[in-house]
Amino acid sequence: AAMAEGGEDFLTKPVDPRHLLSTIRTRGTRARELSHLIARDSLTGLFNHTHILKALDEQIKVAERNKTLLCFVMVDIDHFKQVNDNHGHSVGDDVIRNLSLFLSQRLRKTDFIGRYGGEEFAVVLPGANIEDAKNIMDEIRNNFSHLLHGGQAAISSTFSCGIALYQGQKTSELIDLADQAMYLAKRDGRNCVKVCPSDD
Repeated sequence: AAMAEGGEDFLTKPVDPRHLLSTIRTRGTRARELSHLIARDSLTGLFNHTHILKALDEQIKVAERNKTLLCFVMVDIDHFKQVNDNHGHSVGDDVIRNLSLFLSQRLRKTDFIGRYGGEEFAVVLPGANIEDAKNIMDEIRNNFSHLLHGGQAAISSTFSCGIALYQGQKTSELIDLADQAMYLAKRDGRNCVKVCPSDD
């Protein structure tokens, strides 16, 4: 009955202290590994959709409590379907991995980066104002556009980016604003960064 409820093992009294410590260490390691696997996207190692939204919810609460700034960023790789159609999914995966690496290396340790789905990424920037957020994302965008992907395929890729400043909105509203800004970047020719409220 205990095993059916999720029990994994029994320790019979009297317990050897070494056996107890070993069991605790093993279970702790396994729990951490499982938690990491559940929270992370398998291709990029970034937060998955569920956990990047959880991070956004948590950072909104922090911003509210501490009266600090917060920006939310949506990133979408331009013409990604053409990359897959013309060069294959392995090259497409290479582009996604390279962008995830670029974001991880160039953003702060205190920022939260996730694969939102497909070729879309989401970034939570605690303490960042809209100008700083735009500058760093524009720098990443520019540098990424010069990178070659896919080994011998040697293709370049770009992304469009939308940024929204948290001003007391609900989580869903903040995401919608960043999404709108990203689609404005798509409409204006792609490979650019737009903000909401608009700076145009």
